[in-house]
Amino acid sequence: MSEERDPDAMFAALCSDDAREILVAAHSEPRSAQEFADRCDISLPTVYRRVNTLVDQGLLKENLQVDPDGNHYTVYVSNLDSLEFALETAGFVASVRLRRDIVDRFGEFWRDLGGHSAERTDHQ
Repeated sequence: MSEERDPDAMFAALCSDDAREILVAAHSEPRSAQEFADRCDISLPTVYRRVNTLVDQGLLKENLQVDPDGNHYTVYVSNLDSLEFALETAGFVASVRLRRDIVDRFGEFWRDLGGHSAERTDHQ
């Protein structure tokens, strides 16, 4: 499922090399802000600014990580499957396809299944 987004906001979120590096690093596995800073050689305050923007745009998801020693911290994982910018007569259009985990897919399947059976009941 692809969603249309505000192209200006998408361009702004992805305008920095740092934001794009963070997205690439988050694509393979969940990472903490400190891991982004170390891996991408970016200051921690910059990482937090970029991560907040990417989360606001729905391109990163935040997950709470619980360590066995009781420490809790946030990790971030890419929520982006694909991003497309198209030039149309009225301007740019940004289409985003987000990753869906098995829970999301099952929920969508269940909603669709319920919708179809309700339609069949109404039409009989």
